[in-house]
Amino acid sequence: MTTHCFINGVDVPASTTYVNIDPSTGKVLGDVARGSVVETSFAVASAREAQIGWAATSTVRRADALDNFSRLIRTHIDELSLLESEDTGKPISQARNDVNVCARYFQFYSRAIESFYGYQIPLDPQYQAVTTREPFGVIAHILAWNYPLQLFARAVAPAIATGNAVVVKPADETPRTAVRLAQLAVEAGIPAGVINVVTGIGTEAGAALSAQEGIDHIGFVGSTEVGKAIAAAAAQQLIPVILELGGKSPHIVFADADLDEVVPTAVRTIIQNAGQTCSAGSRLIVDRRVHEEVVSRIAAEMEKVRIGPGREDPDLGPLISQKQLARVENYVAGASGKVLTGGHAVVGEAGGFYYSPTLIDNVDPFSPIAQEEIFGPVLVAMPFDTTLEAIELANSTEYGLIAAVWTQNIDIAYRVSQGVHVGQVFVNNFGAGGGVELPFGGFKHSGYGREKGLEALFATTQTKTTIFKVGALGG
Repeated sequence: MTTHCFINGVDVPASTTYVNIDPSTGKVLGDVARGSVVETSFAVASAREAQIGWAATSTVRRADALDNFSRLIRTHIDELSLLESEDTGKPISQARNDVNVCARYFQFYSRAIESFYGYQIPLDPQYQAVTTREPFGVIAHILAWNYPLQLFARAVAPAIATGNAVVVKPADETPRTAVRLAQLAVEAGIPAGVINVVTGIGTEAGAALSAQEGIDHIGFVGSTEVGKAIAAAAAQQLIPVILELGGKSPHIVFADADLDEVVPTAVRTIIQNAGQTCSAGSRLIVDRRVHEEVVSRIAAEMEKVRIGPGREDPDLGPLISQKQLARVENYVAGASGKVLTGGHAVVGEAGGFYYSPTLIDNVDPFSPIAQEEIFGPVLVAMPFDTTLEAIELANSTEYGLIAAVWTQNIDIAYRVSQGVHVGQVFVNNFGAGGGVELPFGGFKHSGYGREKGLEALFATTQTKTTIFKVGALGG
């Protein structure tokens, strides 16, 4: 079966296709339309035409359409979770959770948009000044492959709630849920052309979309290097861009931490989605006084992790591709420190791209495996002696997405949370990105701009200020 682009409410084939691979088996799931500048031009034109009427639609009607969409997504949870699990390889229970989170985004923004107001600015009795928030117009969203359902909703829900239309380029490897969601959106009452999906290869369809005239804003989730190219393309058109890029997020564990909470959380946040999460807890920075106990307990828990195809709902599924598996293998092969557990690929009965959960202790904090994003189930550990050293180690990479601080001491918790240069800090927990309501985005090379929460409504609109001179308009 071929997955086509979905533009202006209908399936649109492309002149060529490519194959979609199941990472659990390495076998072909089907063909995918290989969109090009032809399809992106059509999608942008369709979005621009639809956006005018959609922006003029009352807020209440837009809110109702998003709420209908949310409920419709939930009724298709079995279908969508299966597509997500097959495309990504993730365990089916994680895919079902992604469907629910996807629906939650549209539900949240259907409610939030009705309370999204401008404000009145006091000048003097002769003048009344008010601000209004207006949509940009057409927003392009170029998405990563690790959380296709969630990333689609995170980008699209606030954008269309505020009256924009969108063109979505899903990742090469995971196109099917984006197309299916766009089809369901029309069924839910969102007009054709408001949500368009162009499938294809990133260097082709993604590059064409980011450079396409008629785009008013770009959102991108992916690698830092591609993010730089997207930002350069946006700069050529003088349009804003939101970049959610990589991470090398630390657990900072002090001696008084509750290790019964730390250990399972550290394991969960590195094996979730096979470690292919920008906000994965991939560094373990531990007080030397409890370092040995923490790493030995985490290694023991990792050895219990069940590995297998997503449809069998294991703890850990495959990596997305053979290319990604080779990347992880290369990092571990060149690692400093001592491998306490894992450190090797796992051969599945039906093939697939599996890698064992891996803990490497006493790594050089400035070596590649401690500095660079691996995107696999690989956790690196290093000790610290002072609070200042812990903060310095946490800040020692080019990334700044998330950090977790584990301590019962409120003074230390506050000092460290203020000292780390990241967009989100968790104290005695680690949310791997947090909930729909929480603003999300990074510092440094983790990107800029914020998604999620109410801040996404500001990010997808621009302010207009209107100043009235009282009595000048006549009676």
